[in-house]
Amino acid sequence: MRLNEIEYNDSQPVDGYGPGFFRIGGDLFDGPVITGPTGTRTWAGLEDVDALLLFKDLIDVLFVGTGAQVSHLPDALLDPLQSAGIGVEAMSSPAACRTYNVLLSEGRRVALALLPV
Repeated sequence: MRLNEIEYNDSQPVDGYGPGFFRIGGDLFDGPVITGPTGTRTWAGLEDVDALLLFKDLIDVLFVGTGAQVSHLPDALLDPLQSAGIGVEAMSSPAACRTYNVLLSEGRRVALALLPV
């Protein structure tokens, strides 16, 4: 078996999550959070489209974790992101964390917006 160290470039992987929190790049964040090539910070939730538009031209896909269960995203969030050329994928927050980490380790241009479980 060959083991390789993973390099994440400018973005940080999700190390863990639990009820109401996320651990990203070794730092603990309570509540909703976004992470990607511009860093990691708290997020105001699905109404805060402007924070996600900062990823324009830096990413190809944004994964949105909708909490413990997958739910549909509001058009007020989807429309501006898609108009900016950002692909958006909604899934449960645990699935979004796993998918983000895998694609990030492959060097893909991705970002993550998470609602807590």
